[in-house]
Amino acid sequence: MSWPYGAHEAEVYYVEETSYGETPASPNMIGLGTVEDVDPGLDPSNIKVRGIGSRDIQLIRKGLRKVDLKIDYLPPNIGFLDYIISLDSLSVEVFYEKGTNVISLLHKGCRMDKITVELSVESIILKATAELIGQDLAVGTAKVGASYDGPSGVVGVDESYVKKGGATLERASDFKFVIANNLKRVPVIRSTNGHLLKYLTVRHRNLSGEVIFEFETKDEFDDIINDSDFNLEFGLGGTHKTTFSNCKWDQVNTPTRIEDLIALRAPFTAKSVIIL
Repeated sequence: MSWPYGAHEAEVYYVEETSYGETPASPNMIGLGTVEDVDPGLDPSNIKVRGIGSRDIQLIRKGLRKVDLKIDYLPPNIGFLDYIISLDSLSVEVFYEKGTNVISLLHKGCRMDKITVELSVESIILKATAELIGQDLAVGTAKVGASYDGPSGVVGVDESYVKKGGATLERASDFKFVIANNLKRVPVIRSTNGHLLKYLTVRHRNLSGEVIFEFETKDEFDDIINDSDFNLEFGLGGTHKTTFSNCKWDQVNTPTRIEDLIALRAPFTAKSVIIL
């Protein structure tokens, strides 16, 4: 008798590809650290063909295969996070293992489309959500790696910081930033693998985020009134950091309620970013 798989039987590992869409032979697979949720998605983009003479669909034909993967994890370092900048292609394996039985979902030709990183004094631990787009998905009953290893640990609030213009902001209670590459699937007319994208190309990049402060000063209001731009730096543990340059606050809000202290919410947009 077989039993359903549970999340405790799932793992996620990746390896960088040397040729787009091709998993290296017998790779040494790398873990992300602690993964909270993983959501593999496969959409055949089926085309439903109708015609006169029948009320029903006459043909269902596969279209462009869409491979998506969303991972919520607790980054111990910037190893996986940095692929939002480098855009190097990856093979990402999600496998489910129960004794000697394995279901392997190998996402090939993946590039990171979007990353969301957030930290708050309530959640304590740095969290990230990575959204990837792949070229193809291979399903198997054996794991593809020669070895599986990866980092451990998490980054807490006491290992992070928020800096504005080089000065530490000790009023911040929460931060979140989003880097979106707006990748585009590009298929071409071809007889071989015509149902797969040929290119996964970058378009315009969106850099945004939000900082929540304990309301102690009028600095953020002054920034908007004076049309000031500035750099924002977020600590990612150890010496690692993300720096957004030429930022401006999109707006500033201070919701004031009788039963609570006042927090200042300040979403921002930036012109450039680096991760070190």
